[in-house]
Amino acid sequence: MKKILSTLIFELFACFVMAQTVVDTEPAYKRLPNVPPFAITLVTDSSIFAKEDLKKRKQTLIILFSPDCGHCEHATTELLAKYESFKNIQIVMASNMDYDMVKKFYEKYNIAAYPIIKMGVDKNYFLGSFYKLTSFPTIFLYNKKGKYKATFNSSNTIEDIIAAL
Repeated sequence: MKKILSTLIFELFACFVMAQTVVDTEPAYKRLPNVPPFAITLVTDSSIFAKEDLKKRKQTLIILFSPDCGHCEHATTELLAKYESFKNIQIVMASNMDYDMVKKFYEKYNIAAYPIIKMGVDKNYFLGSFYKLTSFPTIFLYNKKGKYKATFNSSNTIEDIIAAL
């Protein structure tokens, strides 16, 4: 009887040890459809800009980019050329690259002249992890209620984004 009980306990223990947890591979933004609780260091003055600083009842574009990415430069040039189409939304441009690189990008494209754009560094790569980022640039659109609406990448045009607004 002791032997049967011992074997049963051992097998039960082995089942628990061998059991694998199922990892949810769906990106967090699809499971949690609100604007994520981000915090970036602005290149303008090194202050922190966070989700709480976003204006209420305004659509939001979150653009994840790299200052040394050709597609990102092209997307930024197109966005700035069509700036008037975006004047009623808010734009957050975030990169996990070096602060000085992001600041040079900010200066190169004279982002200071576009007050709806907040550009900064995501030091902890929170947004990249949250979105399971695979390429640059990747753009996420949220509606006026802060709910996820659409994703765009380098295969989309600026007109695709404008049409989704």
